[in-house]
Amino acid sequence: MGTAGFACWQNSRVAVLWDLGYLLDTSWRIALGQMPYRDFPLAHPPLTFLVQAGLMRLAGPHYMVAVTYAALAGGLGTVLTWRMVLCVLRVTALFDSASWLVALLLSTPLTVLGIYCVYPHPIYDCDCTLAILLAVLTLIRLATQSSGSSKRRLAVAAGAAIVLPLFFKQNIGLPFLAIAATGMLVMLIREWPRTRSARAMLRSEPALVLAGMAAALAIALAITASTAGVGNYLHWTVRFAAQRRLPGLSQMLSIYNQPSLAWMLPCFGAGLLLCHARFIARLWARIAACCLIAAPFAGSLIFLVFDDVGDERADNLLALWPLLLLAATLVALFELRRGVTLGRLIPFFVLTAIHGTLLSQQLWGSTYALWPLLMLLVAGILRALPPPARPVAIGSAAIISATFLVCGGLYAASLERLSYIQIPDAPPQRSSVPALRGMATPGPFLANFDELVQYAAREIPLTDALLLLPGEDPFYFATGRTPQFPVTLFDPATDPYSASQLLAETRRRNVRWIIVKRALQINENPMPESVQAMQWVELNFELYQRLQGYDVYRSR
Repeated sequence: MGTAGFACWQNSRVAVLWDLGYLLDTSWRIALGQMPYRDFPLAHPPLTFLVQAGLMRLAGPHYMVAVTYAALAGGLGTVLTWRMVLCVLRVTALFDSASWLVALLLSTPLTVLGIYCVYPHPIYDCDCTLAILLAVLTLIRLATQSSGSSKRRLAVAAGAAIVLPLFFKQNIGLPFLAIAATGMLVMLIREWPRTRSARAMLRSEPALVLAGMAAALAIALAITASTAGVGNYLHWTVRFAAQRRLPGLSQMLSIYNQPSLAWMLPCFGAGLLLCHARFIARLWARIAACCLIAAPFAGSLIFLVFDDVGDERADNLLALWPLLLLAATLVALFELRRGVTLGRLIPFFVLTAIHGTLLSQQLWGSTYALWPLLMLLVAGILRALPPPARPVAIGSAAIISATFLVCGGLYAASLERLSYIQIPDAPPQRSSVPALRGMATPGPFLANFDELVQYAAREIPLTDALLLLPGEDPFYFATGRTPQFPVTLFDPATDPYSASQLLAETRRRNVRWIIVKRALQINENPMPESVQAMQWVELNFELYQRLQGYDVYRSR
């Protein structure tokens, strides 16, 4: 409830028109019956858009339906994380009856750092994280449940759940699927000397998980082949998307080029090592270990007091990510020396999903939906401590929770992650368009858009094809019009046309109106070849009306 409430509060303060235009207009055209990948290009997998299109078919085009979805999905993500952390902590005798307390401590920061708290609108990264949480929960249940027919069914369901993230976001779902399949194959190979029976191998848990993956992939491919076409799907979501957004490996690894790691990692590591010393039962050793583990997090809290610059605070908080990722990797490798089991492989699945996400926009841009996965890794780090270090583990959980709750709350509330748009220091203005009722954001952007919607209703016939440059607003969703051009948002990740190709396509599709947005909410116009595009607009179209934030052009 706390996570859902925080997501609703965030939505009441800001609306990122650039992202909402892409999400809502794309989902709207799917709801109208247009087929992605076949009828129009789409660089992302379909499930987020299909979910929103289904909600539009069910309830109509209402912005608050999307907000409600984000709030409920965020709350569900926090619940799933809490359940997983509780299962992870109960595997060992370290916490005993205190497992529920530590799970509550580690889950509490998600009230402000849930999947839809930092970025509050429906989007594929957040939905993909929710799908990964569901898949990891099934794997954890599979690793901890006793044998039986229900466990075999759970194994097949886990395999199917592992495939699901692939159809929300490819750079997250594909590495997650690949590492999970590799882990199952490793377990299958290790079981072969013990079974020596093909039938027993096929009934083993790893084989059933792989069977679930294969079945889910086969169903997905069959659906794709019968609708959009597998070739179209692969062209847009693999070749085109990789060409436009895939960074190099060095750029992804740059997240570990943090100067603060020079002191945080040795300090944190020394605290973990001290917990494994024989004298950890002594009070002074416990206090020293707890102080060493807590030092990086206490440093973030102290920095918060002495620095009030939003982006520097955010950098200081996000610097904890590489520390915890490295610590989680080392702890997972240390645990793996005791034998390969599903429970010991799960941290590697989570780490791979996180690094797949970082391929998109690295540490600053990609972590907004990943905080639940980070808390799961923290639980794994604390679980690996020996029983004598129980007070250290509980104290560390408390300081980590307090740091993420306070620093994370300020990070989310300051909207620092949304610094790529203009957020004036003014009260939010609300839209008067019925489909956008409830949408609010500071600045004149919604008032300008409302004027455009009213003007289009009066002056532009519904049958006329039009083009909006660069396509920042959810125009088609708000007006109920049918998009007649393949692209509604023009940026490098979504627009396959050069300026000359754009002109040729507008002529072929008999585009009569072009609406150019002058007062953009996004800081910089990311439209490729925007100067050349405006030159051919002015050459082939005449300025028909100048609105508050838009120029309306009509074909000559």
